[in-house]
Order: sequence, then structure tokens, then C-alpha cells
Amino acid sequence: MLYSLYEMNHLALAPFRAAAMAQSTMLRSPFNPAAESPLGRQAAAAAEVFETVTRRYRKPDWKLPTTTVNGVDVAVKPRAVWTGAWASLLRFERDPAALEKAKGPKAAADPKVLIVAPLSGHYATLLRGTVETFLPDHDVYITDWSDARMVPIMAGRFDLNDYIDYVIQMIRRIGPGTHVVAVCQPGPLVLAAVALMAERDDPFIPTTMTFMGSPIDARQSPTQPNRLAEQRPFEWFERNMIHTVPPIYPGAFRRVYPGFVQLASFMGMNWSRHVDAHKEFFANLIKGDGDNALKHREFYDEYLSVLDLSEEFYLQTIRDVFQEHKLARGLLRHHGRLVQPSAIRSVALMTVEGEKDDISGVGQTRAAHDICVNIPASMQVEYLQLGVGHYGVFNGRRFNTEIYPRIREFMRTFAQAEGARKPQRAKPKAA
Repeated sequence: MLYSLYEMNHLALAPFRAAAMAQSTMLRSPFNPAAESPLGRQAAAAAEVFETVTRRYRKPDWKLPTTTVNGVDVAVKPRAVWTGAWASLLRFERDPAALEKAKGPKAAADPKVLIVAPLSGHYATLLRGTVETFLPDHDVYITDWSDARMVPIMAGRFDLNDYIDYVIQMIRRIGPGTHVVAVCQPGPLVLAAVALMAERDDPFIPTTMTFMGSPIDARQSPTQPNRLAEQRPFEWFERNMIHTVPPIYPGAFRRVYPGFVQLASFMGMNWSRHVDAHKEFFANLIKGDGDNALKHREFYDEYLSVLDLSEEFYLQTIRDVFQEHKLARGLLRHHGRLVQPSAIRSVALMTVEGEKDDISGVGQTRAAHDICVNIPASMQVEYLQLGVGHYGVFNGRRFNTEIYPRIREFMRTFAQAEGARKPQRAKPKAA
């Protein structure tokens, strides 16, 4: 019912949005004598703010047409190299001719990096800045998770077991020597995937795994979202957070955790900050400060674009990751089989945390070192970035200048070490 009411409200506001857009265009027209008057500017700004806060935001574009390698502009094109019902594996293909010009014809191939994006309400494009930073020095892949309301119900269910299966399939599609980077939510599931590959002695097992702001053990330094998950009984989430997709979508009648509910939770955590941001946006529109107004639009075009999660994936995440902490306690099972992080011996491990992270508190990511007991100490790296919150762990100035260089060095160090150990390893046949 809630989902249908949400859609009806959106449709009811459609005529007012159209009127606001028309009003804004008219008031800003150079042929309108009132365009530059104080009243005209205020009215135009008010109309634009109304339109932006009531608009439906579609899935954003990547907007990464080029990268710069050694001073040379290299064209970039994201392309799906593997596709399933619930996700695609995107590769950011760099123009080979321009890359050869930038690096020379005999340069070694760049390390292959799989960035596992969070499936927690936003699209993978939330990591646009992360991808942009990795692109000059790496062959970058990313998980592009599907919006549950767009997946037909005939495609079946999608739970934590399926998520782990998808991660393993993507790693195998990329091939040996892959470096896996899990950003936030996927940390426990990526660690489980690598553990299962290690247990099976999978020849495609990654060379390194890096976890950034991940709830490997949410018992450490619990944050507001952690406490909320623990204070409410599991049945409360079943009753109040799961809704049915309306018939207007391909995923009609699928039970989901709607993206707009998650967005409301995100914004509720910092409501005053979002209100102040829109007040500032309104003031900048009146002043004609186009640069700051554009920054506001770019941020909220991304932030307000949300996707739905399948019922089973969301509820299992609440129970297994945030309430029962199964991976950290050695109780997580994959299709009934116990996941054993102790099986991981040859994959180098790096964890990155933010001092001011209010989503995954300090210690939650570092816990990966405690449960991967058989990785040699010489193959483990811990890093705590001072002065950054959750978003700053994987994006922004501090990430670019302080965190990323350490990750790049970590990957290259162990890529070289693996190459020295296995100089003639052939690519195994796919299972």
C-alpha cells in the first residue's frame, strides 16, 4: 500500500512540477523584463527548488568520457562484459591506442581491479569518483546491481547466497590476478566469496582484497544504523520495511525494500544538513551563483537516485550482518555450507577506515584481520584515515591524495609477489 501511495503522490504532483518548470523558464527568459528583478529571481528560484525536490531521479550516467594517463587524454567507455538478472559487470575500457601512446608499447598490463559497489539503496554510480581515481593506473571493473522493481518476478529471488554467487562469477569472469575492492556494505559478502574460493582451491582466487568502511563486524563501535538494527526485532523490519512493487513496473508484485524508504532513512540521519543545503541552493539561485548551484544539482542528482532491494536480500542482511553478526562469529552459511575465512592463506588483505565514519564505526572493517587468521602478517595492511567520515573513505580529496596511493602500492606489491611465485601460471579453463 505504501508503494502505491508513493506513486500516486508522485503522479498528483506532476502538473505542479510542469507548472514550476514553465514558470522558472518564463521568469528567466531574457525577454522577460522582470527576470533580473529581486521578485523575479526569488520566484524563479522557488520554482526550481520545488521541481528538484519533487522530481523522480533516474539512474545516473557515468560521465567518465576520458581519463588522463601520463598527461595523455585516453577515451573511456563503460561496457557490460557479463550480465545476470540481478547485476552486470561493467568494464571501463580505455582506448588501446591512446593508452599505448601514454605508457609505451612495452609497458606491463595494468592490474585488474574489481570494485564491488554497495547494494544499499544507491546505484553503482555513487562510486564515480572512486572509479575515476583508479582509472589512470588500473583496468577497472565494477558491479552494477539491478533495481529490484525492474526485475520481473519470473527471474526469481535474490538473497545473500545469490549475491556471493554473483561476486564469485564476476571474479572468475575477470580472470586470475584480480584485485577486489569492497566498498561499505558488500564487505562481509565479498570476504565470504573469497573464503569459499580459497576452500575450493579456485585458481581464479583474487590476488588481494581491500575492504573500505565495511561492516565486517558491526559489534565494534556501533553507529546509529547499527543500533537501530539491533534495537528493533527482526519481525518489525518484516512488517514495516517491505512493500509490494506496483503494476506499473517490470518487477510488479515483487516484495522489496523500496529505495525511497532507504533515502528517507539516509536523509533523516542528517536532516538539518540537507535543509541547510537547499536553503543555500535557493540563495545561490537568487544571487546567480551558477557554480555552487551546479555543484548542488550534481550532488543531489546522484544522492536522490535510489533503487529497490529484494525482500530476501534486505532482511537477510539485517539479520545475518547487523543482528546476528554471523560472519564475525563463524556462523555464516552459503547454501548450507559453513563459510570459513580461515581458509584464506594466499590473498593479501587491506582494510581502510575513516576516523569519523558514522555508518561503519572504527574497528568494524579492521575486524577482517581478526577472522582471517591464516593470512601471514606480512600480507596484511591496516589503515585509518584521520579526519574523514564514511563518504570520505572512498571519495574526495583525502581519498585521492592519502588513501588511494596506499591502496595502489598495496596492490602492486602483492601483484609482483604473486608473479614471482607463479611466473608461468596458465589461465585455467572455466568451470
